[in-house]
Amino acid sequence: MQLSQDTEKLLIMRLLGLDSEKKESEKSSLIGKICMFRTYSAGVHFGTLKEKNGKECVVEDSHRVFYWSQACSLSQLAMEGSKNIEDCKISMKVDEILLTEVIEIIPMPHSAFDNLTSKIWKK
Repeated sequence: MQLSQDTEKLLIMRLLGLDSEKKESEKSSLIGKICMFRTYSAGVHFGTLKEKNGKECVVEDSHRVFYWSQACSLSQLAMEGSKNIEDCKISMKVDEILLTEVIEIIPMPHSAFDNLTSKIWKK
């Protein structure tokens, strides 16, 4: 079967992850939303997604989750917050952070964000 040059180029771009339509929808679907981010080596953060490019995310008003309790998983923490915020270690806000190697993004309701920011851990 012979493919046209345009079809061949489109298939190659998709195989290489350079399909602009897919990337634009990937970028825009969560922009401006409060999300929780799990990274490969920088831990867990949550804040407002400003930009996304592949595995890199720029997050505004970001907090690092150093330790959490009373949530059985990151999914529960993102959706409900912690049942015992006094036992959690949530860092102070950073105005903006670039997270590389983001491997999971979970949109969060405002109630979970409010719960997790109700007690900030710092010395």
